[in-house]
Formats: sequence, structure tokens, C-alpha cells
Amino acid sequence: MPYSEFTLSKVKKIFDLSTSEDADIFASYPEVHCSDYLAQTLKYNVPLALASNSEKARSEMIIAPILIEISKQLQSRFSLFSGIEFNVDNEKGLNGFCDFIISSSSERLFINAPVIMLVEAKNENIKGGLGQCIAEMVAAQLFNEREGNQISAIYGTVTSGTNWKFLRLVGKIVEIDLVEYYLTNINKILGIIISGITQNLSEPNHQI
Repeated sequence: MPYSEFTLSKVKKIFDLSTSEDADIFASYPEVHCSDYLAQTLKYNVPLALASNSEKARSEMIIAPILIEISKQLQSRFSLFSGIEFNVDNEKGLNGFCDFIISSSSERLFINAPVIMLVEAKNENIKGGLGQCIAEMVAAQLFNEREGNQISAIYGTVTSGTNWKFLRLVGKIVEIDLVEYYLTNINKILGIIISGITQNLSEPNHQI
């Protein structure tokens, strides 16, 4: 069963997860200033992506430039994988392709230490993408445990490009922020993702 077939109820039941749903879970995370280049890129790209109204357009014109901006700000201290197969446990259904994976390792030839799983919302359905995102987060958690990576929290986000919902997995608890962030608050979106990466980079005994 690929990641995309998981619903929220199914992933909770299969992996014995509990959810904590609250507003402003990431409110304390600092904002990160958006560069003039990204601001101008989004100003030009967003209307084109919305006019096209396809997942591919949103991915290439909105999501990818934001992730590339993060890579620049962190001076490429992490690796970004797009549309890559991530097979962790076929028997548990933790297999298939992931839209984007951010690894806290600088290794770019293969996934080494996944910390953030990003899922593109199908038909702009943010809620519908939660099950898939959590399944990918569980796979990342299991992968890190097997590899001996000392990563305490896995982050996830489901996005339509213009709307972003963030999650965090610690142990068996999935924290789901009830707040959705919009591109008008791009500095907060950048801040949450960058905090998720840098917190794991600073973990003791982190494997790179």
C-alpha cells in the first residue's frame, strides 16, 4: 500500500498513533526574512500557477522556489529530494514516491537523515493529504531509528502551494497545527521549515 492510500484514521490505527490538534503549535518559531529574489519570484509565479491550476504548476512555480530559498539561506547544509521513491517497509505499506523530502544530511546521492516530509495537496485538499504525510513521517522515523540517526522529531507539511499546514511527530504522538499559513505570511513558513531543519542539525550525536 503506497503512502498515498493512507487516510488519517487508517494511519492512526495501523501505527497506533495519537494526535494532538491545537492552534499555533509553531507560534513560537521565529520568522525568517524572505529575500527580495523569492518575493519577486513568487509575485510573478503565483498568478501563473493559479491560472494553470495544476499540481505540477504549483509544485514547480511556488513550492520549489520556496525550498530553494531555504537551501540558500542555510548554505546547502541539508539535502532536498523531489519525487523520489522512499521504500522503508513494504509489509507495513511504507513505500512509494514522496513529493519532497528534506534530509538534514548534506549527502545528495541518497536519503540519509530525513527530517521533513512535504506532501502536495491533491485537488488543493489539505485535510485529505494528512494521512499520506503522517505515513511518510512514520517511515522517516523508522528509517532514522534503523540508521541510528539521533533525530527526535519528524516534521511534515501538506501544502497547496498557497496554503501550508504543519505537523510534528514525536514518538507516537502527531501534533497537528490547526492553523494554516498562507503565502502572505511567507516569513513564518520559511521560519517553521528552517527551524525544523536546524533543530535536527543541532541534535547531539547527529549523523551526517
